[in-house]
Amino acid sequence: MKFNQIYHKFLKDKVSLVALFVLVLLYVLILFADFFAIYPSTYANRKVAYCPPSNIYILDKNNHFKKPYTYNYVKTFNPTTFSIEYKQDRSKKYKINFFAKGFEYKILGFIKCNRHLIVPSDGADLFLLGSDINGHCVYSRLFYGGQISLTIGFIALLISFPIGALYGGISGYLGGNIDKVLMRIAEAIMSIPSFYLLIILASILPSNMTSIQRFLLITIILAAIGWAGFSRVVRGMVLSIKNQEYIKAIETIGASKKRIIVKHILPQTSSYIIIALTLSVPSYILAESGLSFLGLGIQLPDASWGNMLREAQEFANIIYRPWLLTPGFLIFIAVLSFNVLGDKIRDILDPKTLK
Repeated sequence: MKFNQIYHKFLKDKVSLVALFVLVLLYVLILFADFFAIYPSTYANRKVAYCPPSNIYILDKNNHFKKPYTYNYVKTFNPTTFSIEYKQDRSKKYKINFFAKGFEYKILGFIKCNRHLIVPSDGADLFLLGSDINGHCVYSRLFYGGQISLTIGFIALLISFPIGALYGGISGYLGGNIDKVLMRIAEAIMSIPSFYLLIILASILPSNMTSIQRFLLITIILAAIGWAGFSRVVRGMVLSIKNQEYIKAIETIGASKKRIIVKHILPQTSSYIIIALTLSVPSYILAESGLSFLGLGIQLPDASWGNMLREAQEFANIIYRPWLLTPGFLIFIAVLSFNVLGDKIRDILDPKTLK
């Protein structure tokens, strides 16, 4: 199918366009996380633990428009309910500045910059989505957490898909006893329960590893196992492709088996590979989130959507601090968008739907 046909078919589906827009927006936000974040990833103030979201005001007492401002919260103890409560200290206003100077960071890792979208005045505690038990700004950590949760899956895919495609291509093209042996090996690898393997690996890894190194290593190991199922599908496609006339013609002129597999057979599976890539990303997002939620993935003080959501497992936090559920909402949106996009790409590239 020509690119123009794919483009026009994709434009007709508004739901898929929304999913694509959401994913592009999410990745732009995490790419420039430091610009959008109010505080650095390491910022923590335990004096304002579980602080509710800050209220932003744009009207004064006379209902005249003013530059956005906020009030700090003051922690108090309620002797009746024996609980900690937060009340606004209206004795001092704190202005909220836009595109102003704040903490220094590097754009894309090498361009120094100190401009931020939102910068509170000195002394202000601005928590747009509240804070967690350690006094971290939930709003800021959503950007930093997304950098882990939304990108770590692609690392696994870059490992597993090339291995699976080449392995399945060789097995399907050579056939015979080689095919039988290679597929039995793949089936043996597929029988390994990945979730329990994750838990075992997480428990035996060295304790002096950083949480990011720890999870990257787990992801690489899982990717080295996850290629097996993908290779079986590629192998089935290759079995049907290798008997086509143009492959026979290429063999007749003396092309090597390596060239036939890499240059002529595997490219014919590209449609399936693109679809599988899109539909596989959500599983890795959920895997990272699940591991971090269980305390086996990214460790504090580093942020990921999974370990941020961990605090929301307590019923009291769900009832009284609903802002802690925000990472779960973003996980749901990201996974749903990837699935919608993947389904649409599958429909477009499926030969049965072509006219």
